[in-house]
Amino acid sequence: LVLVKGALEMSDHSPGHNITYTMPVLANPSAIGLFGLAMVTLVASTQKLGITDGTSLVIPWAIFLGAAAQLYASIVDARLNNTFGATAFGGYAFFWFAVAFTWMTQNGVFGNTMAKTADIRELGFAFVGYLIFSIYMTIASMGVNKVLFFDFLFIDLLFIGLSCSILGIAPHATHLLAAWSELIISMISFYGSAAVVINTQFGKTILPTGKPFRVFQ
Repeated sequence: LVLVKGALEMSDHSPGHNITYTMPVLANPSAIGLFGLAMVTLVASTQKLGITDGTSLVIPWAIFLGAAAQLYASIVDARLNNTFGATAFGGYAFFWFAVAFTWMTQNGVFGNTMAKTADIRELGFAFVGYLIFSIYMTIASMGVNKVLFFDFLFIDLLFIGLSCSILGIAPHATHLLAAWSELIISMISFYGSAAVVINTQFGKTILPTGKPFRVFQ
């Protein structure tokens, strides 16, 4: 492998072959993906905590940071053959696209009929589905680092709170669980993003992320 103008060149000059493969060198997309997650959960948590009102000005952050930034990270991770990163960032990117469109529906963007006939329980069951997704992603994150593990752990708590509160299971308590979990997710994600950027920039560990758990090894 040879680094040539921002790409890795791999040559096969074995008998009968004279082939050169060029693969672009891609930066670690986790920094921008985690930053997107940190921003959208920070803004959204303020609404759940009662610090701000409504979702109209949460929607842009959901689309551009929660969804688009994480989708970009997913695509890059897929090119890097990182199944975990591609699945995690991709799964939550489409979650935030869906949430943004849900809020737009509730705010009447697609007409009053859709807003009036929307059954919020359908959203509750969607959150149950994402809880299932997040649980097995939490298990997988144990093989990455401890920062991501705790990020996913609080994402699990977020989806427990969201699904239960919407489906009418101890709604006040589970709403608060969702709100505080989302704020904690934001803080952990800011740290994770900073760790990727700073550690990469200086070529050494300045902000530790914790070694992977060895439970399955």
